Amino acid sequence: MTMNTQGRPTRADEVEASAPATFTGNRALQIEESLIFEKDAFGETGVDFPALAGVNRLGNAARKQEIGLPGLSEPEAMRHFVRLSQKNYAIDMGPFPLGSCTMKHNPRLNEKMARLPGFGDIHPLQPQSTVQGALELIDTLAHWLMTLTGMPAVAMSPKAGAHGELCGMMTIKAALEAAGEGHRTRVLAPESAHGTNPATAAQCGFTVDAIPADATGRVDLEALKAKLGPDVAAIMVTNPNTCGLFEREIIAIAEAIHSVGGYFYCDGANFNAIAGKVRPGDLGVDAMHINLHKTFSTPHGGGGPGSGPTVFSAALAPFAPVPFVVKDGERFHLVETRRAAKAEGEGEAGGRLAAFHGQMGMFVRALSYMLSHGGDGVRQAAEDAVLNANYVLARLKSEMSPAFSGYCMHEALFDDSFLKGTGVETIDFAKAMIDEGYHPMTMYFPLVVHGAMLIEPTESESKQELDLFCDALLSLARRAKAGDQSMKSAPHFAPRRRLDETAAARNPVLRWTPKEPLKAAE
Repeated sequence: MTMNTQGRPTRADEVEASAPATFTGNRALQIEESLIFEKDAFGETGVDFPALAGVNRLGNAARKQEIGLPGLSEPEAMRHFVRLSQKNYAIDMGPFPLGSCTMKHNPRLNEKMARLPGFGDIHPLQPQSTVQGALELIDTLAHWLMTLTGMPAVAMSPKAGAHGELCGMMTIKAALEAAGEGHRTRVLAPESAHGTNPATAAQCGFTVDAIPADATGRVDLEALKAKLGPDVAAIMVTNPNTCGLFEREIIAIAEAIHSVGGYFYCDGANFNAIAGKVRPGDLGVDAMHINLHKTFSTPHGGGGPGSGPTVFSAALAPFAPVPFVVKDGERFHLVETRRAAKAEGEGEAGGRLAAFHGQMGMFVRALSYMLSHGGDGVRQAAEDAVLNANYVLARLKSEMSPAFSGYCMHEALFDDSFLKGTGVETIDFAKAMIDEGYHPMTMYFPLVVHGAMLIEPTESESKQELDLFCDALLSLARRAKAGDQSMKSAPHFAPRRRLDETAAARNPVLRWTPKEPLKAAE
């Protein structure tokens, strides 16, 4: 059958030898689905609108062509989007093993709380007297974030992890300038840190100096010390790092950077591995963002935008950005300007980082998660996440090749040396996982490991789920070693076959073009 050529890969012409081709292109409940624009057979609409009346005030800006939206009945529109949803992988369907991402189950209790009247329907421009409950929730969440991290201050407004990094580094820059140390322009960034770390430092006007990893996958402490100097502003360390390892020399790293007057920024994206177990403030950290949408449910902002509150040490707390919540007697109010912050005795507060006060939906979900788990439950979640990752590591190391020896933290990292000589590459292994019904793990990252495969099961998965997942990967590894080259053309059972990803990235077709020009507007 004729398939669309307007920017998506087409189904391969061949089918499995044992399976006949179907007239519709469907495979049982796997329904073939065209673009919604291709369903517009008659130019009709399922909704009647009254004719426009009144004077045209648009002038030359008035539309001169039909709007071009497809005309579908309600059943057609509903079926289209339901069929598309069935082609998506989701945490509610199975394990989501993306390493360095913490894609954990989102408890439905949290969703219910986020939809409560007073949380789900408020507006950031409402008078503060009408949102006292929301302000109290922000204040309570801020308290628990400071308690879990051992830090005296927190900025709640950052909208994501990278935004939290920006908040932290801008605060460090403000503190340096206030101290007359604007000459400190160099930021140290380990090779095992998240890629957003050096990008954030550069965005703030710093130059980035890379620190190599040692043989164990951790920061090379001696290489770090060799790069210290009076122009160093800070170091940005991801801990646990993107190799899935805890930085054993973390206190020595903090002492080294502080000895030359620099600040210690910690990327908290992997906080799920240590929440309730380790307080970063006790390790000498000066600033750290926390991905609420990772550690405290709602994987990657699944219910809306992410949230990256940033905690600060006493040295940086006076320079934290506004707004922040203050309790005055039984009432709460927002401090929204530097001048107001000084009046509150907060010192040289930073300016506003975002238009409003943060992502309310994520705040509700995070606090719901904390209160339903309790301190012991948050700690157990971290312990179970580390246990699950080490179980995966132990199960797979007989056929796959761990990148580093010893135990891991929250994620297990493998390289591609077990595929050497098989003709199968990391990308082929990943595509074959799709045929097994799994989303591939994080591939080719971190860059310090060749052909990296990074698996983070989180605490959400049971032993039964992990065993099935591991058995599937062990089977793929054995097939590759046995010379099975069918993996080179995987996936075979997905709705679409393998895409030329390089060509798609370099020459993307981002807009559907109708076969015939749109008619003039009536």
